Amino acid sequence: MGFWSKLEQSITQRDSLLCVGLDPHPGRVPARYSSVSDFMRSIVEQTADVAAVFKPNVAFFEALGQPGWDALRETLAAIPPDIPVLLDAKRNDIASTAAAYARAVYDELGADAVTVNPYLGSDGVEPFLAYPDRGVFLLCKTSNPGAGELQDWSQYGVPLYRRVAELAGEWARGQEIGLVIGATYPEAMAEIRAAWPKTWFLVPGVGAQGGDLEAALQAGLRPDGRGLVINSSRGILYADDPRQAALETRDAINRARKAALQGPSSAEQAHQARLSRLALALFESGCVQLGDFVLHSGAHSPIYVDLRRLVISPEVLEMAAAEYARLLKGLDYQRIAAIPYAGLPIGTAVALQTRDPLIYPRREVKTYGTRRQIEGEYHAGERVVLVDDLISSGGSKLEAAGPLQEAGLVVEDVVVLIDREQGGAQDLASHGLRLHAATTLREIVALLVAAGKLDRETQTRVERYLAGEA
Repeated sequence: MGFWSKLEQSITQRDSLLCVGLDPHPGRVPARYSSVSDFMRSIVEQTADVAAVFKPNVAFFEALGQPGWDALRETLAAIPPDIPVLLDAKRNDIASTAAAYARAVYDELGADAVTVNPYLGSDGVEPFLAYPDRGVFLLCKTSNPGAGELQDWSQYGVPLYRRVAELAGEWARGQEIGLVIGATYPEAMAEIRAAWPKTWFLVPGVGAQGGDLEAALQAGLRPDGRGLVINSSRGILYADDPRQAALETRDAINRARKAALQGPSSAEQAHQARLSRLALALFESGCVQLGDFVLHSGAHSPIYVDLRRLVISPEVLEMAAAEYARLLKGLDYQRIAAIPYAGLPIGTAVALQTRDPLIYPRREVKTYGTRRQIEGEYHAGERVVLVDDLISSGGSKLEAAGPLQEAGLVVEDVVVLIDREQGGAQDLASHGLRLHAATTLREIVALLVAAGKLDRETQTRVERYLAGEA
């Protein structure tokens, strides 16, 4: 039986997503055990009916020298054959060395699965995937505090941990492959789950590292109630009663599992988490301000949105551009067209993320040089998406669409960050254009209230204004 089938069977048999980590820290073997082997065998015996997986951490055995290697083999031999063994070895190197690591893990030690570091790329992972009956879990978003120093580094708005998840699917070539995602980063877990709904996650970080069990299950659980194995090491091994600790952990996981299945989906959670971060970033950067503002029309507004300020905060601009990129994924187009002036830096940031060619209609007709009204390269018949900062009425969008359509371009979609919900969508629709907005002013205000940045009175005042009541 292959690892993934064995895992499914073990979960079903024990009604458990618990992974018991076998981490014999040097100097921490309880006095009641005569050796590391005795300690590990006892833990296996006490927890075998609730552990869906056992995960020996090779480092703690290696640290003991030859006696440690002997203890590891004795521990592996003590694990019942129906329980999969996931060796936490975090192996990888250049291809020939990776192949040696794979032989050691699978052929010599007989492990069912192994954790693998993806840093060396596909040729360092392929030797582990060459064993189709075994499992591979790639380090994706690890649970340690310093994980973000490398894993959050982004290119074109995509953080490295998300790129690892993308590559995992490519490298697996149709095989099953798992990801290691720490419980300490539930927002990242929800993001990955939303994009990869079937992938198995190994989840460390619950317990001593401070990960929230309920948040992890809400973020990563699949609709079938599976897709996660929750690791617990120290909380079980060094408890006064390891068996009782394992039972309590299994039961806590199942309670949180049941609650998670009744709550919002991981996609919804990831969406709300992103919007919450965006709302806070827009507020703190001054792109969204509350007060008493006199508009161009002379009317007074309790809220003012100035997305031109995005250029002073590259991180917030990148965050906003990522929301545009998500909206664009579902559209059919060849180019994006930014509307001057606020839309130009946004359009540029979006183009850098999506790698789409950018054009823009000039607000003033150029009377010298090329005298072009549309800057950039384009061809009649191409589909173009208009990109702007926000929408109140649809007037400026329709005005920008005019010269593009006169040039033979097809314009049917408009993408903005914020919809003020003041008739813009309806105005566009009456002219055959569809509006796509990342969020609304009402939603931003509600998120700021939830974050404790605004009070309910201010929220009511803004909502009345947007509804035309004040």
